[in-house]
Amino acid sequence: MPLHMTKIAFSAESPASLRAWLESHPDEARLTTRYLPKRHEEMVGGSLYWIFEHALIGRSPILGFEQRESDGRWHIRLAPKLIPVVTKPKRAHQGWRYLKDEDAPRDLGDGESSGDIMPPKLARELMKLGLV
Repeated sequence: MPLHMTKIAFSAESPASLRAWLESHPDEARLTTRYLPKRHEEMVGGSLYWIFEHALIGRSPILGFEQRESDGRWHIRLAPKLIPVVTKPKRAHQGWRYLKDEDAPRDLGDGESSGDIMPPKLARELMKLGLV
């Protein structure tokens, strides 16, 4: 089973703007990180799960990692698409974190929409109350 990662959708105004940014890259989208994950080989074939408003809202398949020559930082190479998942509360964090396959939310099925799933703000409030 592949290993996944989570990352905050920093500067995204909405899931739609995140989707637009990803889809604006024809072949692959790239994120820059300071360090190569130690378990990067396990993550190829996994996904980057996006956190928006304290909830996992979608994922982008990880294509690989590539070092930038100019400053030694690394690119996380992503498929330029946002696959919606069942909304799952997730606390914000800096950088990225590993996510095991068994802890990852499932993709939304055909006929399901994110409107059928609990809104992220409501999920966050219920999580604070210990109800989710």
